[in-house]
Amino acid sequence: MDLYTKLLITAVALPVIGAFAIPFADRISTPARNSLSVLLGLCTFLAAAALFWPVCAGQTVTMAVPFPLGFDFILQADMLSVFMAAISSFVSMVILIYSLDYISHYDNQTEYYVMVVLFLGSMMGLVFSANLLWMYIFWEMTGFASWRLVGFFRSDKDVAKANKTILVTIFGALCMLVGIIMVYFDYGTLDMNVLHGEAISMAAAAFILVGILSKSATLPFSTWLPDAGVAPSTVTALLHAAVLVKIGVYAYARIFGVTFAAPDGFSTAVLYIAGASALVSAGAAMVETDIKRIIAYSTVSQIAFIFLGLASGNSTAFAGALLYILMHSVAKGGLFLAAGIIEQNTHTTDITRMGGLFASMPVTGVAFALCSLSVMGIPPFGGFFSKFLVFSGAAQNGNLAVLLMFLAGAVMTLLYLVRLFYKIFLGEAAGHDSPKEGSYTMVASVMALALIGLALGALIYYPSSYTQLLTTNLGVNLQ
Repeated sequence: MDLYTKLLITAVALPVIGAFAIPFADRISTPARNSLSVLLGLCTFLAAAALFWPVCAGQTVTMAVPFPLGFDFILQADMLSVFMAAISSFVSMVILIYSLDYISHYDNQTEYYVMVVLFLGSMMGLVFSANLLWMYIFWEMTGFASWRLVGFFRSDKDVAKANKTILVTIFGALCMLVGIIMVYFDYGTLDMNVLHGEAISMAAAAFILVGILSKSATLPFSTWLPDAGVAPSTVTALLHAAVLVKIGVYAYARIFGVTFAAPDGFSTAVLYIAGASALVSAGAAMVETDIKRIIAYSTVSQIAFIFLGLASGNSTAFAGALLYILMHSVAKGGLFLAAGIIEQNTHTTDITRMGGLFASMPVTGVAFALCSLSVMGIPPFGGFFSKFLVFSGAAQNGNLAVLLMFLAGAVMTLLYLVRLFYKIFLGEAAGHDSPKEGSYTMVASVMALALIGLALGALIYYPSSYTQLLTTNLGVNLQ
């Protein structure tokens, strides 16, 4: 077994197994528990990031354990899986560091760290799985972890919202399972390497799509995501902005972009669903007054732009969608963590009760502005290049109606984020006691994400080289 295979196994096994060691570390001391949690996140990120070297050189790293009936446990690192794993593990690591101060005065801290690390491990298992059955198993593990985390505060309201989250996503997951079973009966295997390039029936594709739309909080399954804002801001950042909803778009990219040839008309239907989702959720964000719900509606809208790139059917749009995943994860994670600082210091999430906070929270305000500019797609932020590539690729399809829907969504993104920043940081104070900045760890985490979004934009000033890199060795079914 070579080094890269060991790194692949480590990226999945370390957080999954390590999560169950956290309660034992808690018996030693609280610092031991916290340190172990952050260390697990850091080592997972390093293991995932190290896999860029072989995949950029054209190598695919694979580990397989045979099981009967074609249910082999296969982990495989290629450009798509490593790209997604590195993003998810990095944002998770930052959130774990931020959590050290953020949840230090709450109950259920040990369970919190267990579930966050277990979620990270489940995510790693999902993105590296090369068998549809094992992808589904890890998919369900993320659902369990998110259910516990959304209900973190344990009030009746929190538990109800957590139950809604898992009921919606489990419904979608069961539909997805039906589609996977149909694929198995058609081909006698769920090995995605064997299935590469095969046609998938419209029925199986539709069932799998329902699961993807429910997990990615896309219309008509989007209502659970804003309601999940009752969870701590770290949970909303990790599960409902930076990582969890990205599972759906990753599954779409892997199943319909890399593995199967989608049925005729399937991608067009996805484009219209995504366009409607972008407009409806952006409209909701423009009238909402709860800061976390606004950011959640924004996530629903921005996920639709990722679907636009993935379903457009050409390498430019596909690469733009992957870049969109990176930029949105960083920027939206920063917005939710900034919202956590604001909520803890103002004791409210109602933006009509804020105002004038920039004077007392200038660092958080700057970080919030930088993350917002990236989500808007303002140059030179990375968010600009992702939108540019997605729209450039989508324009090649010549579907004017879809483009107009997303152009309207992009304008609405700018409007509701400007409104959000003005209501919170500018204007007249709304009678609150001038709050101070959050702790050094919390503020530094938010600012780090904000500056990374700016730095990535500076690095990707020539998108063609980036496009070529991301689509190398993917075997994507694109023009």
